Amino acid sequence: MEGAKAAANPPAGGQLESALLHIMQQHHHQSLRQRQQTERAKKNVVRSASRVDGHLVEAVDGGVQELFVNEKRIELEARVLLGTIARYRKQTDQWLAATNAVNSVLKEIGDFENWMKIMDFDCKSINAAIRNIHRS
Repeated sequence: MEGAKAAANPPAGGQLESALLHIMQQHHHQSLRQRQQTERAKKNVVRSASRVDGHLVEAVDGGVQELFVNEKRIELEARVLLGTIARYRKQTDQWLAATNAVNSVLKEIGDFENWMKIMDFDCKSINAAIRNIHRS
């Protein structure tokens, strides 16, 4: 019975075939459009990722560059400070040597003053002894 229906409606089979062909063409066109949209979206994503990558690299490089400049500045300041410290150390050593020399001179003056007092006492003792001898 199905064979009789198919034989009785041969033009309907042609319509079915053209409808199927039309559906296949639509599917093919939709697939092409979808593929093109996917490719465009993929290119946009790659471009966006590249831009983000560039911005990230710029941000990191800028930070690294700033750190490098700061490190060089700190190293330079450290060298200057080391020079200043060496100069102050030398000056302090000179002051210490001068202070020690002054202390030695003061000690010698004290020793001389003490020697003078002893000599004065000895002279007075000798003078008193000579007077006692002269009176007797």
